[in-house]
Amino acid sequence: MGEVWPVADVVAYLRGSWRVRREVRDLTAGTDGRFEGVTVFGDLPGGGLLHEERGTFTWLGTARPAERTLRFLPGAGPGTADVRFADGRPFHDLDLRTGRHVTDHPCAADLYRGEFTAADADHWRTVWRVGGPAKDLLLTTDYSREE
Repeated sequence: MGEVWPVADVVAYLRGSWRVRREVRDLTAGTDGRFEGVTVFGDLPGGGLLHEERGTFTWLGTARPAERTLRFLPGAGPGTADVRFADGRPFHDLDLRTGRHVTDHPCAADLYRGEFTAADADHWRTVWRVGGPAKDLLLTTDYSREE
């Protein structure tokens, strides 16, 4: 993803339904998997968005249903978001006002480093690099707005 597209308000930008394709690479084992599905960003009472992702995750030839829920709450600055897990625990911040954002999420002995890039009004990408004593993963997710 080359060019970036500045986003004045990340909550307004994300609202709606997105087709999702995620490639998962275990860099230590040399294995690959993928997730394909849909993410819907719907309004939360009081502001922000509920992120609900559903689809199929295929790993080592086995396909299974997969889902996750996150909360994108208004962030510390205008147009930004505070991303939280479904249970309210903090996950990361998100600021796409320049079109690109890098953030970290420490998780026990692992570190998740995420790079978010908006390409245009209908396409964005996340790349998470996960490193730790037992993990060396690369997760690349492409989102395309559904009509």
